[in-house]
Amino acid sequence: MIDVIAHDTKTGEVVLVMNEPDKWDGSDARLLALQERFNAYVSFLLDGEMVSEHRELAGKPARIEVRCAHVPDPRAIELLGMIHDQLAFQEIKMEVIVKDRQPMGRDSVEPTN
Repeated sequence: MIDVIAHDTKTGEVVLVMNEPDKWDGSDARLLALQERFNAYVSFLLDGEMVSEHRELAGKPARIEVRCAHVPDPRAIELLGMIHDQLAFQEIKMEVIVKDRQPMGRDSVEPTN
């Protein structure tokens, strides 16, 4: 379900990595799949599953990294922005990283924290 679970010793954060290797096609199906994956990641963090599987990570702040092989299309960018804002209410950071590029800030196009 979760692609990678790590502990960032520099920030002290639990990092959940979501790999997105495919090209973005702007389809409803692709956006729904992305939203469902985020729901699963957030549920893993908030419903106690992470703590039950990784007690050493209990109480640490969380960050979800979306690692993309391709720049997201406009519809995906819009959805990622909305997800970013909703996660902030749960005190979960989100970062979008496109392969071979630096993380992009919310003000440029892609959501990040």
